[in-house]
Amino acid sequence: MTTVSMTLNGKKVSANVEDRTLLVHYIREAQNLTGTHVGCDTSQCGACVVHVNGEAVKSCSMLAVQANGADVTTVEGLASGGELHPVQAAFREHHGLQCGFCTPGMIMTAVDMIRRHGANLDEKTIRHELEGNICRCTGYHNIVKAIKAAADQMAAMKTAAE
Repeated sequence: MTTVSMTLNGKKVSANVEDRTLLVHYIREAQNLTGTHVGCDTSQCGACVVHVNGEAVKSCSMLAVQANGADVTTVEGLASGGELHPVQAAFREHHGLQCGFCTPGMIMTAVDMIRRHGANLDEKTIRHELEGNICRCTGYHNIVKAIKAAADQMAAMKTAAE
């Protein structure tokens, strides 16, 4: 057993885990945060995407011990002060979900995508960057629309703040 400590959604946490424990299981089982989903368990579907030190990572392909000391954000950690993150709000507003299983991973991937590209996101780039996230229900059209809307809104907020 190894003690794994990290900052999870802004809070210092730690737990003893087996060395082979995946980050997704640490988050779900040791920390009781179930927004991060286990889909394929092979890094193919993207349902388990979280941010580790600000970058999107498929948490089913990372050991919890590899995140020791890291800053980890899950979909639960995006909302602030009772307000949804702009990407979460855009998914709701633009119907970017259906069954919801892929939604946490899609949202976390989108937040990272917007961080890297800002308002320069176009439909082609969004679709290309979503290739590692599988949705069986929506056909992606509304997901792409939601991500583009969120990117535009966040760019406008940044410009207004400057």
